Order: sequence, then C-alpha cells, then structure tokens
Amino acid sequence: MSALFQNYARRPFAIVEGKGTEVFDTTGKRYLDFTSGIAVCSLGHAHPAIVEAIKTQSEKLWHISNLFESPGQEQLAASLVKDIPLDYAFFCNSGAEANEAAIKLARKHTGKHKIIVFEQSFHGRTFGAMSATGQDKVRQGFGPLVSEFITLPFNDVEQLKAAVDSETAAIMLEIIQGEGGVNSVTEEFAQAIADIQVNSDVLVIVDEVQTGIGRTGTRFAFEQTAIKPDIMSMAKGLGGGFPIGGILAKEKFFNTFSAGTHGTTFGGNPLGVAVAQTVINNVFDEAFLQNVQQKSAYFVEKLQQAFPEEKYTIQGKGLMLGLGLGGENVAPYVMALDEAGLLTVAAGPKVIRLLPPLTVTEQEIDEAVGKLQAVIKNSRIEVDK
Repeated sequence: MSALFQNYARRPFAIVEGKGTEVFDTTGKRYLDFTSGIAVCSLGHAHPAIVEAIKTQSEKLWHISNLFESPGQEQLAASLVKDIPLDYAFFCNSGAEANEAAIKLARKHTGKHKIIVFEQSFHGRTFGAMSATGQDKVRQGFGPLVSEFITLPFNDVEQLKAAVDSETAAIMLEIIQGEGGVNSVTEEFAQAIADIQVNSDVLVIVDEVQTGIGRTGTRFAFEQTAIKPDIMSMAKGLGGGFPIGGILAKEKFFNTFSAGTHGTTFGGNPLGVAVAQTVINNVFDEAFLQNVQQKSAYFVEKLQQAFPEEKYTIQGKGLMLGLGLGGENVAPYVMALDEAGLLTVAAGPKVIRLLPPLTVTEQEIDEAVGKLQAVIKNSRIEVDK
C-alpha cells in the first residue's frame, strides 16, 4: 500500500528518464512528452545547458537565505524586465506563491480588497489563489474562501464594465486560460481591460504562470495584446523543470513591498536562479522565439489537415494549443494516447492540451499528429459525452 496521499489521479506508469521531447517509463517504453510537465520543461528534458548550470552552481552554493545580497537574483531580475513595461522582481517557488504575492501586493498598494477574476480561470491551490480561481471543482469542500473576489464570464466586456467600481483594486486574468480549456482573451476584451486601466486606478494582474517564458511565441503572452500589466506572475517554464516562480511589477510598487512585508525561505535560491537565468538566456533569444512561432504555425497546419471536420476546434497560441473534440469527453482519449506513446493533458473535460517542449522538432510534431489522428479518428473508444 502506498504511503502517499491519493490526491493525484496518477496514470499507471512511472516516467524515469527523458531527453528532449522523449521520455521513458520503467519498462523502457518510449513516449513523446507533449505535456512538458504541464508547460514546465521549456527546453525539454535534461537540456545540456540546464544540466551544466545545476552542476556548476551545486558545487558553489545551494542556499544562503534572502537575508543577504543575491547577485544571481539581481541578474535574473534585470534579464526579465529588460524591454518590457515592468521594473522590479520578487522570486518565490511556484505559480501559486507568485499569485499570492501578486494579490497581496495589489491589496496592500491600493488599500482595496475587491479583485475581479473570471470563470474557468486557474490561479493555484493556496487559499488566496484558490479563491481567485473561477472553477468550483477546485474550491469545493474547503469552507469559507478569501472574500471579495468577483467572478465574471471570461471575454464579456459589458459585465466587466458593469462590475468595476471605486472599490475595485484589480482585474486578474490569464491571457490564455490553460486549465480552463485553452481559452484566449479576445482583442475586444483585452482593449476593454486596457481602457479601464488607463481611465481609473484599477490595477491589472496578468497570470503568466503557464503562458510565459516563450510558451506562446513571445517572451510573455501579454505582449500580443493591448494589455500592459501592473503586476505579472510567472513560474513553470521559468525554471525549465527546477522550482522557481516570481512576480514582475511596475516601479510604483517599489515602496509597497518594503522590508518585512513579504518573503520566502527558499524563493530565489542560488540553484533556482542559476537555472532560470540559463532558460532565459536561451528562450529570450529572438531567433529562438521566431523558431517557436514557426513550429507553432507548422503544428497548427498539421492539426488542421488531420482534423478538418467542423466538429474539431484548434485553439491557443505558440506551443500552447488545444484540440477540442466537438464536445466529447477527452479523458478516454488522453488515456488511449498514453498507450500509443503520446503524453497529453486535458484542459477541462472537452479539450486536449498540447504542450511540447519549445525545442520540439517538426519530425516529432509529425509523429504526434499521427498518433492523435490514429487514436481520435481511427479508434473506437467508449466516450461519456
């Protein structure tokens, strides 16, 4: 009997080794990993530069505490804010922690508590982040949540305008809702948020935990919209598989997070920032991002060729794509794809999420699309609609 809590619906095999997009289980079976640890392994598995960064830093210093100056954090922060409208960084360990920091910063800075969030969003499983999440299944059973999160339909401009008032501290959103179905913000909705930001003192918090660090073809997904966040959270792909998260924020917040207002024991430790700096050095290269965009266009074209019928939908940006199956429950297909050697993850009950490493090759995309087509269109699977 396992000594672990059974809070994960684990798949019945263990991945023990990986290189690039390929991973292997305990029997030696090969899979293409189109989950990337849920948008985490941005440079694939065991990337030589990350391996070297961990090896080099591990021989110097693992942990020293944030009581001391951190040259590594200073360098990483400067790399992240370069050429974007954000000025300061705080580092933590995960996306949920990053969103907690963003919520705290917004409430402390404004002196207000009301934050507008959206249906089908996902911001984490701590109490604050869970309260901001617009999915009942995440929140059920935990009693009273953190108050004054107002949940609205995503991309509904009129309801958003009606909900904003003098007590609103912030609007918090994902540019593409990952867990909620790979739902992208519309241009109209993004512009409405930008207009509210300009014409009021309402802050905008953008959750880039899943969409950031090149995942959508630009450094951050907000760069493809009219939105310019006051505060932005990040994690997942930032460490390429090593736990690190953080927020970036505008200069006006500098005095709000003064000494003693917020902190973390392990956040921004030397190992984490060394790995994250290596990821940034690779991913934020202009040629690398252009390559992600080219591979995204290739992937979408191949998916459109394989699934031309109207019942299928292809959504998302960059290498954060979703394949909708015309309202069918995707869980049986995800399991069948495991058997076929392609690892995927659901985005809600109706969409298969496709999140390969940013280093995926066209040949691996071809192989993955072939497996998707074989399983989804050519297999007989009993589906609970």
